[in-house]
Amino acid sequence: MTPALTSGTFHWVLAFATEGLSAADVYAACDRIRARNSRRGNASGPEPADVSEPVLDKALMAALRSGDPAELGPLLSNDLQSAAISLRPELRRTLVAGRELRAVGALVSGSGPTCAFLARDRRHARDLAAALAGAGVCRTVAQVVGPAPGATVVTDTAEQA
Repeated sequence: MTPALTSGTFHWVLAFATEGLSAADVYAACDRIRARNSRRGNASGPEPADVSEPVLDKALMAALRSGDPAELGPLLSNDLQSAAISLRPELRRTLVAGRELRAVGALVSGSGPTCAFLARDRRHARDLAAALAGAGVCRTVAQVVGPAPGATVVTDTAEQA
């Protein structure tokens, strides 16, 4: 976990799928995709057991500090997205709809099936939410803002003694 200094407010639209996904199934699919890519000599993924330590993306951190959604949007990524889409292909349609509606960033959130769309501002988020809700590509939508307090490292008091 890496602390991130952010400025400004980011406006997001969450599109909730009609059906859920098991995180365990998504991780298993991710492992299968990485193994298949490794066998093919595709550099997009190592063998599941050989996944390297994450590397801090300096461009992403700079975009978070800038507070500019247009700078942040193209840098958003999720290693589990292709696995989630392999299990729920309709998520691709949701992502395409958001991009066509000019979201500045679009990705599957976590192991899915929720899709997250970064908007330019509050008005764009409102319009994006309304359009996605009417497009028939998700069960429902929600507008949210960030940054918000996230996960924190908790130190066991017994370890400190």
